[in-house]
Amino acid sequence: MIKAPRALRSALVVLGASTIALALTTGLTTGTGQAAVPTPLPGVAAVSPSAGERVGVGMPVTVTFAGPVADRAAAEQSIHFVSPKDVTGRFAWTSPTSVQFTPDTFWPAHSEIKMLAGGIPMSFGTNAAVVGVADLSAHTFTVSIDGVVARDMPASMGKPAHPTPIGSFTALEKQSPVVMDSRTIGIPLSDPEGYKLTVYDAVRVTWGGVYVHAAPWSVASQGNSNVSHGCINLSNDNAAWYYNTVSIGDPIIVQA
Repeated sequence: MIKAPRALRSALVVLGASTIALALTTGLTTGTGQAAVPTPLPGVAAVSPSAGERVGVGMPVTVTFAGPVADRAAAEQSIHFVSPKDVTGRFAWTSPTSVQFTPDTFWPAHSEIKMLAGGIPMSFGTNAAVVGVADLSAHTFTVSIDGVVARDMPASMGKPAHPTPIGSFTALEKQSPVVMDSRTIGIPLSDPEGYKLTVYDAVRVTWGGVYVHAAPWSVASQGNSNVSHGCINLSNDNAAWYYNTVSIGDPIIVQA
């Protein structure tokens, strides 16, 4: 057998040690002890709000990846906020490809929010902080702008059989007009509670069908009793003012 020179044999020993070390750090081992190789994250397909968009101060951030995400923890760690710093919040996966981040506190108003999503830098802006508070027992809908009450409006919310949900929400979309059909919430048109109405200046609160909207038919009840099927009813003037003032993503808080 022909032996390699001593210097070459030493080099091969060093190379072998390096190869073993590389295998250990990358999870590439042989035999029955083979380690799992981390699955790479799919690329980022879209971010909402989009770059340069201006939104309300309660707007969640949704990151959509190009394919189903196996390692959700790694995907969440790839979403980082640069400004403001130390943002805390909660993640919720809305589909195998999309995760939504909701901050624990409102974004600062009149600001630029800078972030990284999957290593890609982007930013969006916030408008004034327009916060609407529906008080079920007081029958009011009060809107503050940057911490100052701008309008305190008589309102009528959901009747006992169809209560307005209590909690913190954000304005999801604005529609004027929108057709509201009781069949979408399980009430036939032939039922005494049935309805099909064209409604104006409607700001969506939930995807289940709750809106803040103009309801001229309930003006006599606004400010004194709750008669709606879950929506927050306002007069035409008040609904138009709120519709023109609120941004998508602005907070809407419903309290008892």
